[in-house]
Amino acid sequence: MSSEELATKYIQKAERALTELKIINNEGCPDTGKVKKVVDEAKRYLEDAKYYLANGRFETSLASVAYCEGLLDALRMLGYVEFSW
Repeated sequence: MSSEELATKYIQKAERALTELKIINNEGCPDTGKVKKVVDEAKRYLEDAKYYLANGRFETSLASVAYCEGLLDALRMLGYVEFSW
């Protein structure tokens, strides 16, 4: 699979995850506002990935979407959000 195809695939998966993402309000969760800030940062990385994909910078697009995925995975592992890939 080419880097363009991979970037497209990962962007689609990240978009779906962000669409279904739910912030979990539990006692172990820090300030919900902080969780939202991290989610917003993940969204910005996703927008960067789309920009780079549209401009033919496929490897940079992959790196950007990987940052997005990493932030989302970290929040999920900590139990602050729910979504599925």
